[in-house]
Amino acid sequence: MPKRYSKFSSKNRCRFCRDRVTHVDYKDVDMLRRLCTAQGKLFSRKRSGNCAKHQRSVKRAVKRARIMALLPFKG
Repeated sequence: MPKRYSKFSSKNRCRFCRDRVTHVDYKDVDMLRRLCTAQGKLFSRKRSGNCAKHQRSVKRAVKRARIMALLPFKG
């Protein structure tokens, strides 16, 4: 019987897609800090493992958190 391959394995998928998160919240500062460098820059999609849709929503959430003074603009 031949092996069936799925398109994505569960460990290679985006962390938000795995948890079925529909909205990235700007108030969840701990999660947003894990997606930023020490200088306050966002990790790339390749480094963070996010899909394009969730990377865009993370970008918006980080910008909102910076404006609300929950995250620093730079470290």
